Amino acid sequence: MLAVVLLSSCGNTKTNTDTTKGKVPVSVTFNAMAEFVHAVGKDKVSISTIIPDGTEPHDFEPKVKDLESLSTTKVLVYNGLNMENWVPKAVKSANNHSLVVVEASKGVEPIKSADSSENGQDDPHAWMSLKCAQIEVTNIADGLIKADPKNEAYYTANAQTFNTQLQQLYDSYASKFQSARRKDFITGHAAFAYLCRDFGLEQKSVEDVFASGEPSAAKLAELVTYCRENHIKTIFAETMVSPNVSQTLANEVGAKVQTIYTMEGREDNKDYLTRIKENLDKINASLNET
Repeated sequence: MLAVVLLSSCGNTKTNTDTTKGKVPVSVTFNAMAEFVHAVGKDKVSISTIIPDGTEPHDFEPKVKDLESLSTTKVLVYNGLNMENWVPKAVKSANNHSLVVVEASKGVEPIKSADSSENGQDDPHAWMSLKCAQIEVTNIADGLIKADPKNEAYYTANAQTFNTQLQQLYDSYASKFQSARRKDFITGHAAFAYLCRDFGLEQKSVEDVFASGEPSAAKLAELVTYCRENHIKTIFAETMVSPNVSQTLANEVGAKVQTIYTMEGREDNKDYLTRIKENLDKINASLNET
């Protein structure tokens, strides 16, 4: 696949400015990266997303057509932390010598997966943390400035504004979680470790960090026991992962299932700040259920 990309793009380093009307063309891997790029670049960037909406990024294997934009785009933004392991080879094959590649999570202190089947790989879900999101936004701003230095002040100001909003959101929930009745919640997919680190919380999940395979009977039995002993009333399910196992667990313990966002795809046509705030409201409510 990558060989085909190389053959089709060799020597093609021209920026695709005709179709973007002077805007900086930016390719991103999935929705959260698009949200951050839009927050920083606004009307000076044109964003294309490589992973199709509705596709689980953990399972994505790019085809030639998915990577065609890399030969002409100006900036590529990806999360890193094992989220998109195909990126380095794709960049090499694109042969775009002017491409600015931004690993958004650079500088984030990684959390290792606790699941033995994942061999201690880095948990990639840094964008779910309001603290880590600020690091990612800053890295993206640096990348856009490198690609488009004449608009440095514009990108810097936008990044500062968005990071201030993220920090204000963090500040408004820190005290709520500190005084919450419980500190743990149950999720379908273990995508919230970085958010938990922000606020001193703990996630207990049905599926692992990479949402791979079905949970074992032993793990489900352990969660059933935990939920019953702790009177858990809410089981969260993510929009990008099948809710079936979460629903099975909820049925078993007499709990309800609520949807929670992971920002891996465009969900309910809501922006990042709206979705993350709704997540925090739902998690906080679940922590105080009696």
